Amino acid sequence: MASNILIISLLSFVLSFVFALGGVGAAVILIPALSWIGVPFNLARPTGLFVNCVSMLGATWSNFREKKLDVKLGLPIIASSIVMAPVGAWAGHFLPTQALLLSFMVFLFFSGSMMIFFKGSKYADQYREDRPLAGPLCVGTLAGIVSGLLGVGGGGIISPLMLVQGFNPKKMAMVTALSVPFSSFSAFVTYAAMGSVSIKILIFAGLAGWFGGYLGTKVMQKKMKPQSVKRLLGGVLILIGIKSLWSMGLTGILQNMGEIKAY
Repeated sequence: MASNILIISLLSFVLSFVFALGGVGAAVILIPALSWIGVPFNLARPTGLFVNCVSMLGATWSNFREKKLDVKLGLPIIASSIVMAPVGAWAGHFLPTQALLLSFMVFLFFSGSMMIFFKGSKYADQYREDRPLAGPLCVGTLAGIVSGLLGVGGGGIISPLMLVQGFNPKKMAMVTALSVPFSSFSAFVTYAAMGSVSIKILIFAGLAGWFGGYLGTKVMQKKMKPQSVKRLLGGVLILIGIKSLWSMGLTGILQNMGEIKAY
């Protein structure tokens, strides 16, 4: 058991560190990683989501200490995502969720590719500094609905849509890190109520995730340029898409394509 705790803590720290560089929680990779090392899936889900929440809180604390956190820009995203997540969960009972998951994967690959390969104009390094209300509200609304429908964090939605609006990638990584814990904690409570939870694993994995998220954000703040963060975010989105594609399998994809046509 002690060796398992050590491996889980190491995975939590490393993955939280890497994903914090892009301001995104690591649950989407940590949950299958825990399953691969033998952790029961009903235990891996709440553990991964808890680490997701704690690591992004560590990232947010780092941003707060450096006085680089734009809370006013993030509040509309947080508020609208909290309100709309239950709506998405309710709608999931009536909509073809698997078909939506396939559409979401297409979105991830497209957004990730745009971040990595798209070359902007001569004003590419001039980012907007205002704090609009309508744009972030719409982003939070969509992120909340998708989170409720699919049971995933909203980072894969928030980051690309805010970048498209012209905001600094480093600032968006910080805003995303501020927003993700709310949806992650809500999902953690839901999954924990349905499955088993190991307090011992949560403590060790949570502490490792917090330090990983904190240190990853420190590196992002001091060592990385905005365009580097943008490309890293793109790579993270594509990794999430590949993971989802692997989870669904070819047969499921073909079935979903038929489902989309029928719908």
